Amino acid sequence: MDNTQRFTGRAEDYDRYRQRYPAEEVLTRLRAWCGLTPSWLVADIGAGTGMVAEVFLANANRVLAVEPNPDMRDHMRSFFSATPQLEVIAATAEATTLPDASVDLVAAGRAFHWFDPDRALAEFRRILKPTGWVTLVAIDRDRDSTDPAFRDQIDGYEQLLTDHGTDYTSVVRSGYRIYDNMKGYFDGEFHHIQLPGTRALDWPNFRGHTMSLSVTPQPGHPGFETFEQALRLYFDTYAEAGILTLPTTCWISAGRFRAQ
Repeated sequence: MDNTQRFTGRAEDYDRYRQRYPAEEVLTRLRAWCGLTPSWLVADIGAGTGMVAEVFLANANRVLAVEPNPDMRDHMRSFFSATPQLEVIAATAEATTLPDASVDLVAAGRAFHWFDPDRALAEFRRILKPTGWVTLVAIDRDRDSTDPAFRDQIDGYEQLLTDHGTDYTSVVRSGYRIYDNMKGYFDGEFHHIQLPGTRALDWPNFRGHTMSLSVTPQPGHPGFETFEQALRLYFDTYAEAGILTLPTTCWISAGRFRAQ
């Protein structure tokens, strides 16, 4: 599947049910690590529905939101229709259409694992000012927790997506590993932190979150009904008093390229 089309038909679920980024935590780190100020021009690459843009708009930054998927762009434009600080651009991470040395900060959220990393990082280097920074932020369920309270639950969800997902094992399962090992992509100053957490979801929110994933069958798919039945069984197995608690990880990285 063309990665730029993976979330077609999922923008509403994505924006409504995906976990938001911890804005103050991200901004505090970037102010300390990079000297982030409201005057910086930020390019949000693979902007999706605008969740990373939301963080920087809260800091009064002007944001160029680069997103290749039309559904995601339309949703973002509608949501931020009264926000002149945000400009939505139809382009990819590997070819942003932005001018050379034009932005202070390149940001990417839960999209970086869909990019061609070498080509995207070359593009980031091209559009950044010589003193610019790259920040990569992701937040998602913790697939590797060793807490015995969660281990069976985590393994069960991974198996559910492996059994019923469209291409989970071959494409997605290992994708988030990239956020654990970002240092190798930068030859200058680098900062990184991983923050553990939890997320409590009732059935509608858990179902919505799962339907926002690019690998789950959508209504009309021949495997959808079987998948939804298995998803409900999973929820009923691991939820307590109608709430499923998911362990989560938030990755925040910031790096620079050496001057060439």
